[in-house]
Amino acid sequence: MALSGIGDALMFSPALRLLRQKYPDATIDLLAMFRGVADIYRHNPDLTSVIYWDFLKELPIRSLAFVLFDLRPRHYDVSLSVYPQNRREYNLIGWMIHAPRRLAHRYLHHSTSGFDFLNTELVIERDALHNVEENVHLVEEFNVQHPAILPTLQIGLTDSERDFAARWLYQAGIPVRTLLIGFHAGSATMKNHIRRRWKLEKFAELGNKLMQTHDAQILLFGGPDEYELNDRINELMDGKAIPVKVDGILSSIAIMEKCKGFVTNDSGLMHIASAVSLPTVAIFAYTNPDWVHPWKTKFRIVRHEMKCSPCFYYSPRPASCKWDTDQFRCIEHIEVEEVLRTAEELIFS
Repeated sequence: MALSGIGDALMFSPALRLLRQKYPDATIDLLAMFRGVADIYRHNPDLTSVIYWDFLKELPIRSLAFVLFDLRPRHYDVSLSVYPQNRREYNLIGWMIHAPRRLAHRYLHHSTSGFDFLNTELVIERDALHNVEENVHLVEEFNVQHPAILPTLQIGLTDSERDFAARWLYQAGIPVRTLLIGFHAGSATMKNHIRRRWKLEKFAELGNKLMQTHDAQILLFGGPDEYELNDRINELMDGKAIPVKVDGILSSIAIMEKCKGFVTNDSGLMHIASAVSLPTVAIFAYTNPDWVHPWKTKFRIVRHEMKCSPCFYYSPRPASCKWDTDQFRCIEHIEVEEVLRTAEELIFS
């Protein structure tokens, strides 16, 4: 059950690879709640099938019927809750699927209202581990060995998707040898995570400097709900950037793969950049980079070390700031020159 957002769901893919290697003949299905998650796993060879159901938009009675009359009759032997999933709704879904073994994590910040007692086995969350490693510890409950070198994040792109990316760049008038830098100025919005975002005016200023100094072309990535944000950045850059507006996340990822580097907030696209081995500059606010830093790609973190951060942990509570004034100073005070210098060191050196 990968019911979280794209980044968290993608960080299960190394554990999935180990699980498939251990059980090559097993039926392994993935349940996704977001279309983007279903899409990034669509070509994954370690899965038997991907099941998509939008629990957020469907009527509760229809979702209940889906779980009881579609999922439950499949008679799964095991259900796994991908880390981090610590809302009671996720535990209820796992319980209603009625697999004899139901595995999830016991979170360090939890309560009985989370209903984790509905699982048959709980793996204790380890506060110092990356999310990828948390998921590997979950599948270790099935005699999966923890290898010395863990797999990379897995996204399968087809030849047709890569051909589409080449055509898109050509139709956008971008010469083949252009130095492409991708930006993602968005982030998740649930649990108040919109406050993770570095100011769009600073992204625009950074883009202008990279174009002037390095003759780079800036591509602005994000989903349809972030198109307006990217258009505003492009306006601030006098229309010199190129917002990427394509149908489907896999087409967008294929274009990302053409970039030389990626500058991003802590977001799902940060993890997608890791999966396609892009050197990544990640701008962090209040979240813990030890848990979610880019996995197995070249990266640099831009973050202000503060006594109060990281202050967000995995619980149902939304992100909040302890300060009455100058809120979320952890990201508000990161300046363009810091990110520019880091990008130059990582991407251009």
